Amino acid sequence: MNVQHQVSDELLLDYASGNLSEGWSLAVATHLALCPQARRRLQAMEGAAGALFDKISVSEKATDTDWDKMKAKLSGSRTAGQAISRPSQSEGVIPEPLRSYLGGDVSSLKWKALGRGAYQIRIDTADPDTQVRLLRIPAGKPVPEHTHDGRELTLVLAGSFHDGQDLFARGDLEEADGSLLHTPTATEGEDCICLAVTERPLKFSSWVVRMIQPILKI
Repeated sequence: MNVQHQVSDELLLDYASGNLSEGWSLAVATHLALCPQARRRLQAMEGAAGALFDKISVSEKATDTDWDKMKAKLSGSRTAGQAISRPSQSEGVIPEPLRSYLGGDVSSLKWKALGRGAYQIRIDTADPDTQVRLLRIPAGKPVPEHTHDGRELTLVLAGSFHDGQDLFARGDLEEADGSLLHTPTATEGEDCICLAVTERPLKFSSWVVRMIQPILKI
């Protein structure tokens, strides 16, 4: 799989060091399952960090306890990264670890209608300030124009969508924030299924959408 839009270095470093909350970690880990290039970058980051810490003298380390905690964190993230292998065709649309959160693949999911042919599944995590959901946007249809009050991650699992001149397909990860005003539009021929993680509700341009937003919880 040739993923065109990979996770940023900053986000990948936060993931490797264990500094992401559950929802963000879920998105990055699922992206890693679909992107061999990102997995190699993660391995390189962890290898460089491990080599650097190994060169630090005992006197420079804050305490033995701090050092043990850091080594455990690096070891844990490295093990998680290595455990994520490229999914085979028989594994379906949704790879681990996301599949465990949903309880199955696409064919067994129970979607909730958002209107105009779109559907969602809300995913519970331990972070109450982060919204995680699986979205299904009908082929050829747009998500209403919006910006963000905080960060948003969108990972494509099936189909694809256009955002301006960029095309995002399976495995691609889009990182957005309040500087981006956009209207992502699913391409023709296949519904776009994606994992979306946000810090705050979306900020829609349309007053009609804003009126029903509390009902839809998006």
